[in-house]
Amino acid sequence: MTMMMTTSSTASSAVGNNSIACTHKTRNVVSSRSSIKTQQHQQRKAISMSRKATKTLTRRSQTRRGASVVVYASQDDGFKVAVLGAAGGIGQSLSLLLKMNPMISELALYDVGQIVKGVAVDLSHCNTASTVNGFCGNEELGEALKGCDLVIIPAGVPRKPGMTRDDLFSINAGIVRDLTQGVADHCPNAVVAIISNPVNSTVPIACEVMKQNGKFDKRKILGVTTLDIVRSDEFVSTLKGLDVNDVDVPVIGGHAGITILPLLSQTFPQTSFSEKETEDLTIRIQNAGTEVVEAKAGGGSATLSMAYAAARMGEAILRGLSGESDVYECSYVSSDIVPDMPFFATKCKLGKEGVEEVSPIGDITAYEQEWLDKLKPELKAQIDKGISFIADAPQKI
Repeated sequence: MTMMMTTSSTASSAVGNNSIACTHKTRNVVSSRSSIKTQQHQQRKAISMSRKATKTLTRRSQTRRGASVVVYASQDDGFKVAVLGAAGGIGQSLSLLLKMNPMISELALYDVGQIVKGVAVDLSHCNTASTVNGFCGNEELGEALKGCDLVIIPAGVPRKPGMTRDDLFSINAGIVRDLTQGVADHCPNAVVAIISNPVNSTVPIACEVMKQNGKFDKRKILGVTTLDIVRSDEFVSTLKGLDVNDVDVPVIGGHAGITILPLLSQTFPQTSFSEKETEDLTIRIQNAGTEVVEAKAGGGSATLSMAYAAARMGEAILRGLSGESDVYECSYVSSDIVPDMPFFATKCKLGKEGVEEVSPIGDITAYEQEWLDKLKPELKAQIDKGISFIADAPQKI
């Protein structure tokens, strides 16, 4: 029999086992679960509206057209954002998208090569209100970070065919460590959004560095898993003929291979998937990064879609910092939402201090539970690897 997955069927199966004993206690349980379902539906509707607000804000960052009036950020009320690794494949595209964001008044582009200053000059010719400055080398990192509200880190080497994200660890771990030390020294209150892979390990590295400096605030360090959500929304909307602006597929776990778990049963709007569709979508979403790496045949990894996803996450963070309510994105953060798992990606509410709330996983199907059980050991190993990289390192005298 073909399995059909919907949000409502998940709830009914969970309650159906006890339907014969319809006691007062059972009715209370059903009522409670119904209330949770209503809250989840309202949250996903708010997320869909939040996504539309993000697209509207991006369009407003363009110059005046016809009767449309644009209000730009000023140096007094806008945000300072730094991109560390701004000259790379992700960094340049991300910087362009951020230059279009009217909430940003100052954009600091940092990299180890002199070309980053040329990238800054190039972007400074775009007629949007934010200023752009380039910073090169360790001696200029402090000036790039000084006064930042948000630091986005795409720095590091990209994946090549045959490489996993974990293969990048030996290089990117040290890069993230050193850049996070710069954050601790020069802008410890900034929100830090980490793109550098393997995210499952680099986020714990960043947290350990901040802990060693006495500056750790778990609300302010986020792993950018937004590309997994972007891909899920696109693949589902294409398959089902839905408006992609309305689709929201939560993706939990981590940001590598089988640790990526799309919760198709929680898709908004409520959507049914056959057993084959569920399997095919789950596998494709988990392997989408490899799909791009192989398609580029050694010429790079997912840079454009990653830049787009990172710009969306950056904008969501800034909207939260500005005091806007009901701003939600999935992110890989420090939490206790899953027992024995100190870091986990799930839906987060963003606010004035970064991550304001971490949402529980919610109801999932037996198929999703199998994947969750499977991903935990691998994710935990990658977390431990990141923590050990800092904890076991020789201490500087």
